[in-house]
Amino acid sequence: MSLPALHIGELTARIPIIQGGMGIGISLSGLAGAVAKEGGIGVISAAQPGFDEPDFRTNTIAANCRALARHLKKARETAPDGIIGVNIMTKGYNYEVYAKCAVENGADIIFSGAGLPADLPACVEGSNTKIAPIIGSPKACRVLLKLWDRHHHTTADLVVIEGPKAGGHLGYTREEVKLHENDGYEKEILEILAVVHEFEEKYNKKIPVVFGGGVFDKEDIRHYLSLGLSGVQMATRFVATKECDAADEFKQMYVNAKKEDVTIVQSPVHMPGRALLNPFVKRIRKQRENVRNCFHCLKTCDPRTTPYCITMALIRAVKGDVDNALVFCGANAYKIKDIVSVHDLMCELST
Repeated sequence: MSLPALHIGELTARIPIIQGGMGIGISLSGLAGAVAKEGGIGVISAAQPGFDEPDFRTNTIAANCRALARHLKKARETAPDGIIGVNIMTKGYNYEVYAKCAVENGADIIFSGAGLPADLPACVEGSNTKIAPIIGSPKACRVLLKLWDRHHHTTADLVVIEGPKAGGHLGYTREEVKLHENDGYEKEILEILAVVHEFEEKYNKKIPVVFGGGVFDKEDIRHYLSLGLSGVQMATRFVATKECDAADEFKQMYVNAKKEDVTIVQSPVHMPGRALLNPFVKRIRKQRENVRNCFHCLKTCDPRTTPYCITMALIRAVKGDVDNALVFCGANAYKIKDIVSVHDLMCELST
């Protein structure tokens, strides 16, 4: 039995799977375009997409905007009728600049988490770009939707719940991550659905809610759909695909990973994150790196005290220098055994 389509206003994804945004450079036009072409929602990460531009160090914002525009165009060429989104971290500097760049270059949806994107509605005003906050709790959902209602007289087009088994930066404490390591976050999901329903009634519109964080196979997808969700967000599964924009060495880290290799690290932005245990993680737990350059990527990072530069750690990762890099991953990365095509993965998950 096939999965139901995901409807977001006038947009329809034939397969209710959103490929989560992964930076730096893990999900760009190659991956996002391939997922959108297969009927899912492909997402480009706006976290330093210009890392390989020649003027990235000296003209970072312009390099990022130029690259984001280029990758949106390339993804659209791959999937002319597909749905292409952009993920923008709220804690990042120049948030509005990247949001407006996404809108101007035809992003269908902006996904935004790592904080509450209070002004996102203003960034898309007058456009057809949908807005999808990424939240982790019923409280955060209510606070944000009330804020948008009060200040912007609008609401979300889609809500993404990101649970504590997700990869990368987590909106949870270490204690909360441990508390939920053996459950599927169902209680909180049902509470968030109830909050969203209040705003559906007020605005007389359907607001689909999807869940991400530890979703691995079709059985997981069906479980979350049975709770009343409209779809899922998956990121880790898409790393080990031929179309993923990361270096092969990055993908192979997932294939070779064991369960005990999946660990929690402390990010320079004072948030826990999930990554693979490697020589870099072991090293920075003992000794601070000498940070010589600041890219002003995240507001909560202080280059004078940060244990390492997260931009450089993630750039080394995407380029394949995995022993000297931060290799973010989801809780189930160790279950991956092969690198496959996006087409084969989408068929496995949806049919």
